[in-house]
Amino acid sequence: MESVENQILRSLKKCGRGTVFFADRFARLGNADRLHKAMELLTKRGDIIRVARGIYCYPKIDKLYGLGVIPPSVDDIAAAIAKRDRARIAPTAFHAQNLLGMSQQVVMNYLYLTDGSARTLKLENGSEIKFKHTAPKNLAYTNRLAMLITFALKDYGADGVTDEHRRRIKELLPNEKREDIERDYALMPDWIREIVKKCYEELSES
Repeated sequence: MESVENQILRSLKKCGRGTVFFADRFARLGNADRLHKAMELLTKRGDIIRVARGIYCYPKIDKLYGLGVIPPSVDDIAAAIAKRDRARIAPTAFHAQNLLGMSQQVVMNYLYLTDGSARTLKLENGSEIKFKHTAPKNLAYTNRLAMLITFALKDYGADGVTDEHRRRIKELLPNEKREDIERDYALMPDWIREIVKKCYEELSES
């Protein structure tokens, strides 16, 4: 009979490297104690890595540059949690600014708004992911860039947005269809919407 470890690994290979998963995904293969031992063995063998309590990854391996095991990004981990909980999430503050290239500040604690349960997750590397519950309307964006711009600028505040921030927005806007961004105008605070509109005006003039 095929071992629990090999059954888990075979399933993960079908999903592909980079897959973030929860131990209880394989509950059909044994009780909690048996699954715990299986995850320990697979981790010890280097087949998977543990990213947080009960959360693992079948990691990507970089052979071209010799980087070896590549852990999942915080966004990958957060997205896996949101998918399991059937919740929506949105990165905010420094994290949104980093994703947009507006800040290079090193982030150890990541904040996401969610319409799911509020919680704090401690990662193996010492970082934390905090999920803060918010009203569903705050996560109603249909365009990810529009959402990131909104939450990044909210953290700076109207008086904290610099010319460099505006320049970065103008670099990013052409990557999305304008109508997709405009569809989310109603969700943006007035001052953020005006910044985006001004960026479009300057792009059309250049």
